[in-house]
Amino acid sequence: MSEPERLVKFNLLGQHFAFYTAASEEEMERILALVKEQVESIGGDKSGGTIPVSKIAVMACLNLASSYLRLQSEHEQYRRSTAAKLEEINEKLDFALPGENEGR
Repeated sequence: MSEPERLVKFNLLGQHFAFYTAASEEEMERILALVKEQVESIGGDKSGGTIPVSKIAVMACLNLASSYLRLQSEHEQYRRSTAAKLEEINEKLDFALPGENEGR
């Protein structure tokens, strides 16, 4: 059962944001911490900085998208590797137990 939507408010780069979400409080805390970490790594933690807020936001989005795509690729490689290992194990079992698998 999903949680009911609730209003989440937060401040980032001196601007206030609010939106509705069904994400849990813990999940939202993790999401907002990740976004703030990305923004701060670009230089968004400096008050009166020289980088416009819009550029900081775009760079944070690009960093997060890059991380997401890298993890997606790593997951796919892991999935293929695991499938290949399982196939190898199944072949070894078929060879080791020749009469056991005839009914399959």
